[in-house]
Amino acid sequence: MAILKSMTPDQMVARVGENIKALRLQRNIDQLTLAERAGVSRSALKNLENGSGCTLRTLVSVLRALGQESWIDSLAPVATINPMTMPRSGVTRTRASVKSARRSRSS
Repeated sequence: MAILKSMTPDQMVARVGENIKALRLQRNIDQLTLAERAGVSRSALKNLENGSGCTLRTLVSVLRALGQESWIDSLAPVATINPMTMPRSGVTRTRASVKSARRSRSS
């Protein structure tokens, strides 16, 4: 993870492209076949793999064609614990505070 923090955006784009290419080769799929499955041009796939840039739509289409949609979830995982809903003292509340109850009665 520390390596990623020191990378420039261009280096990160290149790394994503390398990972896509490695996955494609691991599955023994040529560029033309993957591009057709993804519904993108071969040059768009080539740009993605070379780190020359691509659209988000191209990236998502290629990931879907490779069956790797889960990569998208790893970009921005949903928090399972919300610190704002946790009790401050560690004790679970059983009722509202008196101050809140008075406001709701007067409304």
